[in-house]
This record gives sequence, structure tokens and C-alpha cells, in this order.
Amino acid sequence: MRTIKKVLVTGGAGYVGSALVPRLIAAGFEVTVVDLYIYGDGTLAGAKGSPLLREIKGDIRDAALMDAALEGMDAVIHLACISNDPSYDLDPELGRSINYDAFVQLVELSKKRGVGRFIYASSSSVYGIKEGVSVTEDLPLEPLTDYSRYKAECEKVLLAAAAEDFVVCVLRPATVCGYSARLRLDLTVNILTNHAVNKGEITVFGGEQLRPNIHIDDMAELYVRMLGYPDGSIHKKIFNAGYENYKVREIAEMVRKVVGDVPVRTVPTDDNRSYHVSSEKIRRELGFVPSRSIEDAVRGLRDAFAAGKVPDPLTDSRYFNIKRMTELGLK
Repeated sequence: MRTIKKVLVTGGAGYVGSALVPRLIAAGFEVTVVDLYIYGDGTLAGAKGSPLLREIKGDIRDAALMDAALEGMDAVIHLACISNDPSYDLDPELGRSINYDAFVQLVELSKKRGVGRFIYASSSSVYGIKEGVSVTEDLPLEPLTDYSRYKAECEKVLLAAAAEDFVVCVLRPATVCGYSARLRLDLTVNILTNHAVNKGEITVFGGEQLRPNIHIDDMAELYVRMLGYPDGSIHKKIFNAGYENYKVREIAEMVRKVVGDVPVRTVPTDDNRSYHVSSEKIRRELGFVPSRSIEDAVRGLRDAFAAGKVPDPLTDSRYFNIKRMTELGLK
């Protein structure tokens, strides 16, 4: 296993990236971030000024830019994408160009540049609906949307490109929750907490759907650890990365427990995706066990709201992917 010092993080100014990059720097890695920064230039403010950080404002579809950014890199952590079904559906052609075409190009360029390790952030949505079973990595993929279909296709591309000197690993994260400097308030736990704190009521759509979650700080720590595992323990492997599986109505009750006794209103929904993700394989093979709960995520969000870290949380488009992408007319 070659020593990893220099790491390229695509989407490093995003929701997970803004939690990950400071951790990588604290661990001594030299980090290059490529990001469009469409959610603000200040998401990495806590790491700015570090000699270990290089920020490139640019598009991962730009082959020349990416080729130059990859020079000398030991590892790539690929986070950048149009990051959920509704955002993807705004412009499917844009979604494919970023989520698939740019990915294929990045894998090819990474191999050409001699990158030794490539970690890909896929999604647990690739499984589709798996009622009544604990979803393990060996179950067939049944993606229901273009977003999840291209996530699955990218996994195939990466695994096919694997070589002895190009160590690859696929992570399938559960829904990430909790506070980060580039906050998303369009994810289940974060939505419910925002509404409880800032609207004084919670609206639950459906409620019986199971949702797997993982705290953003656990997810960021996992990416850091992925750079330190021996080649053989991760090469050409796929790992679910989740922690707690709860029904949406149960999550709403957790939010109430932390925030206070706010009313909960239940309304019908046509989004009946429901799945229980097993993270037993990553615990067994890599010893990774998350340590932060959904309630920890809710507390962190509550405290961030109280501290004034999240101005205009109900209206500012920075916290809502679809709103911001629509505003900018991203192409």
C-alpha cells in the first residue's frame, strides 16, 4: 500500500465535503477541492488559510481542469453530483452530464494520472424498494429513478476500471443528517428539525416509511478512514454506510423529544420508498461503527439555529438544492 498524502475531493464545498475537508486537513492530508461553490464561497471558511488546502472553483465536466487538478494526487474522494431525485429531475440531461459522463471521464483521468485510490460516494437508493428485508450489499439493484440508475452505472464503471495499482471502493451511504457549514435543509431529519424549531410544528408526509440515516460527522470520519485501510480490505468492495433505521413518524418523535412539544401533523404522500439498510458488512470487515445518533444530529441543528449560524432557514435557497439550482439555471 502506497502512502496517501495528497487527496482530491470533488464536491468538497458541499454538504458532506464541508464536514470532511477540515477533518482531512486536521489529519495532515494535502487537500485539493474542486467545486462550483453554488451554495456559497464560505463553506470551507474553517479551513481557509491552511497551507494544506487548495480550492479550485470549477466544473468537474471540464476535462482540462480535472486533468490538471489530478496531477500528483494519491487518492480521489468523489462526492460531486446532482444529489437527489428531485434535483436530478429538474434537468435530466444536466444530471447525466455531471453524475455519469463526468464520472467516466474522471475515472479515466485518475488512472492516467497514476492515482492509487478512488473512493466513490454512491447511494443506498440504488436498491429501490426492498420491503420487509434488511438490505445487504449482495441484493440485486433495482433503481427506480435516473438518479439512482446512474449511481448504479457509475459503480460498474469504477469496478471495471480497478487494477492492482488503482484501488477502488464504493460506499452506499444512508441519508446523511446533521449540521454542516454547507447545510442542507431538504433531508428528512434536517427538514423535521427545521420545521420544529422555526415553524413551531412538524409535518410528516406518510410516516410509516423506513428511512436509514447516518450522522454527517460519522460519514466524514468514514471517508478519512477509507484513506488508511489496507488495499486488500477495500479493493473492489462495496459497503453500505448507515446507522439507524427508523420510520419517519419515529424520527418526528425524536425531534419533539429534543426540541420541545410541538404539534405533529400527518399528511398523505406518494413517496412510499421504504427500506432498512444493513451496515453489518462494514462493521464486520472494517470495524466501522457510527457513534452519533439521530438525536445527536437534531441537537446539533437546534444549537446551530440558536447560535444564529443558519440565517433565514425557511427561505434562503442555499439550504435547498432545487431552489438554488432553479435560481441559477445551472447548465
